[in-house]
Amino acid sequence: METLWFIVVTLMLAIFIVLDGFDFGVGMVYPFVVRTEADRRTVLASIGPLWNANEVWLIAAGAVLFFAYPKAYAAGFSGFYLALILVLWLLIFRGLALELRSQVDHVLWKQAWDTAFTTASLLLAFVFGAALGNLIRGVPLNRDGYFFVPFWTDFQPGPEPGILDWFTVLLGLTTVSILAFHGANYLAMKTEGALYKRAVSTAWVMGRVSAGCTVLTVTAVPFVQPSLRLNFAGHPMEYLVPFSGIFALGSSLYLRQRQRDTAAFLSSSAFILLMLASVMFGMYPYILVSTTDPALSLTVFNAATDSYGLTAGFAWFGVGFLLVVAYQSYVYSLFSGKPRSDDAH
Repeated sequence: METLWFIVVTLMLAIFIVLDGFDFGVGMVYPFVVRTEADRRTVLASIGPLWNANEVWLIAAGAVLFFAYPKAYAAGFSGFYLALILVLWLLIFRGLALELRSQVDHVLWKQAWDTAFTTASLLLAFVFGAALGNLIRGVPLNRDGYFFVPFWTDFQPGPEPGILDWFTVLLGLTTVSILAFHGANYLAMKTEGALYKRAVSTAWVMGRVSAGCTVLTVTAVPFVQPSLRLNFAGHPMEYLVPFSGIFALGSSLYLRQRQRDTAAFLSSSAFILLMLASVMFGMYPYILVSTTDPALSLTVFNAATDSYGLTAGFAWFGVGFLLVVAYQSYVYSLFSGKPRSDDAH
């Protein structure tokens, strides 16, 4: 049951990254694809009805983590307190930018919120990537199961690292490039005319950049966290997951070139899901790896709540999960198709 909840938590976080990831990507490529006010309103209308629905997965994943692994939740939220506060403020600014931009018809007002939208989207993608880098690299857990990491120390991954070092920065930049590619693919699927052509051009450039960054990151991981490959060595069939992810990235680039927009977007979604699944397979059973003493690491077994709670909670989780899926499906069905500039609010 502990393993099942580990899959549930990582699956929910992966769904959040795929769904809200294209929102981040749209925000990042926004200055490069829009030329007119009609373009800006069309781009904002493409995600306007969906971005807050996509954030449900982040909130739900946090609640499930609290329920299933309270020790890991407490350690993570106290140790990454500064970073989590930063994420909270960035999410607030992104929401304010989308909601307030159209409230005052003045060019400076609109430009200010456009800048906030792009900056918040870029930093959110970077912070979530750096957070993944911290989970892979590990944190300095003490014997009480807690840790604190400053923003940076000597910029090297070691026993006493900071949130930012060369590896976590690389993960952050890789995430930025991948989500920008993902968001441009989404825009290509939702737009037409000159705006569509600029979205396609941006997607093609960011696809190549994300492929290069992915190669660098995959090469760096064994040097920073050698234990990540132990699970793959013990279960060679698991290598199919990362290889399938690389195939999905290649497929997305190929389909992008053939201008098969929906298929290219679905392939970039599969690429993100499969690469996050690869991290999950490599990390298991660790949730937080200790950089000071491996024996102090928090795993799915020593950080989980009692077995009765996990078993009883799974039935309630099933009901909640189906409600979220039904709600999300209904919202997406309402706003399917290509938006118009007057759809923005």
